[in-house]
Amino acid sequence: MSSLWNNRISISLFGESHGTAVGVVIDNLPPGESIDLEEIARFLARRAPKKDGTTTSRAELDIPQIMSGLYHNKTTGTPLCAMIMNTDTHSVDYSNLSKLARPGHADYTGALRYRGFNDVRGGGHFSGRLTAPL
Repeated sequence: MSSLWNNRISISLFGESHGTAVGVVIDNLPPGESIDLEEIARFLARRAPKKDGTTTSRAELDIPQIMSGLYHNKTTGTPLCAMIMNTDTHSVDYSNLSKLARPGHADYTGALRYRGFNDVRGGGHFSGRLTAPL
């Protein structure tokens, strides 16, 4: 999935929540922009499972690894790539989803768009965590 903002900044998401990792590539960021990694960590902490039984029991650290495009917390002008490794996947929990679309997810539209070749294990582009408002 990719997006173009202001005809200038492009964002491409990759990976699945039950795959090896999820990540993003952001292109056309101007060089020298400050990135507050602590603010990003606070934002990602909102995804953590709640203890009230209404969310997943999976516990991911959600610590992004900056692969490129950032040096001393400043953008370099090259594509910024960040990945979050998945460590607590339960793919078998989703084995029944090849025939049943989940409410609040894009399983059905993904199946149509990708002619049934979409990853039904809670994959990133079809996950309610990415598509639902926070």
